[in-house]
Amino acid sequence: MISEDIDVSALAINVTIPPTLQWTDTRRDQEFTLTTLNVRLLPDGHLAVKAYGRPTGGGRGNYVSFGVPDRPELTALVADAASRAGVLWSTHRGLG
Repeated sequence: MISEDIDVSALAINVTIPPTLQWTDTRRDQEFTLTTLNVRLLPDGHLAVKAYGRPTGGGRGNYVSFGVPDRPELTALVADAASRAGVLWSTHRGLG
C-alpha cells in the first residue's frame, strides 16, 4: 500500500535535446547551445521546464537556465519524456 502521507518534495528528470531540436540563446554576451531540459512535476500536476547547455564557443561556462521556446516539437518532447519517466518510475525495482 502506498501512503499518501509521504511528502515527495520534488520530481524532476533531465532530458537530452535531440540535435535537430537544439537552439542557441545568449546570456551576458555569451552564446549557449541548449542541449538538456530539466522537467519538474509541480504539486498541481503541471510540468515546468528549463533548458541548460554549454557555451557555443567552448569551455564550461556558468550553469545558467534558459526558458524553453513555445515550439510544438519541444512541447511534445517534454510531454513524451514525462510520460516515459512515469513508466520508468512505476516499474522501479527498489534499491540495488
